[in-house]
Amino acid sequence: MKGVARAVLDRLIDYAGLFPPAGLSMTEAVGAYAAYQRRPDAWALGRFVVPVSRLEEFERAVAALPERERLGTRWPLTALLGPELRAEMARVESFNERYVHAGPEVLSLEARAANASEIAAICAVVPAAFDLYLEIPPGPGLPPLLQEIGERGARAKVRTGGTKAMDIPTPESVMGFLTAAAEAGVPFKATAGLHHPVRGLAPLTYLPGSECATMYGYLNLLLAATLLWHGRPAEDGHRILCAIGRGDLELGESEISWEGVRIEAEEIVRTREAFVIAIGSCSFTEPVEEIDAA
Repeated sequence: MKGVARAVLDRLIDYAGLFPPAGLSMTEAVGAYAAYQRRPDAWALGRFVVPVSRLEEFERAVAALPERERLGTRWPLTALLGPELRAEMARVESFNERYVHAGPEVLSLEARAANASEIAAICAVVPAAFDLYLEIPPGPGLPPLLQEIGERGARAKVRTGGTKAMDIPTPESVMGFLTAAAEAGVPFKATAGLHHPVRGLAPLTYLPGSECATMYGYLNLLLAATLLWHGRPAEDGHRILCAIGRGDLELGESEISWEGVRIEAEEIVRTREAFVIAIGSCSFTEPVEEIDAA
């Protein structure tokens, strides 16, 4: 894989196989995550996404794996918090204590917050040792909420798709998030509908006869964010975010060229370190295998 593609994909994909459209069982998702770690492209694999409410089920699934599949596997987790914050944090901390010397570990937490009060309430409960991602509603109230998230040392989360066409936000909405997050200096992860490298018409689920819609590509999102993070023209970022299909996309050893814009691998590396931390995807194989065809 070319150098610039490695810069894009390094630890990028938080594996969300439990969630639609894959919707795997815990046994299937845990087995898949273990198997992905034995692939040559395992360096692209991030954390396993699991609801806090299913941590014990996760433990049982890992324990049931054949020894040859457990040995040498890593289990970094990002856990989704529900409404019972204090009870769920106690559950997370108890889980981590059981594996204090080795094994799975919850490293990050994700939650939804509708306003500044909810952001404050969640941050008051989650210890600073965890990476905390907060999904906030799009719209004109986004900048002050992102400012609040940044001031509390948390991170943001943006949803870019779903299993219905109506779940896909407009490019203006996504650009609004990226611009506000860059201005506030808030790192983020993106989730939903980012299975493919480039934007285009694709089925929204894996079911026969699935509805199709124009889904965002993770390259579109990441490169638009990179331009904004480095203070380059917003119109270039918007053009790349909206680009459909490969077009004139070129992935080289040290740069990407697309839509008349050149982005160096080093710019992407710095963006990945400080701004675009991860994407959530219920598929690991599609994002990593399709980039070669992109």
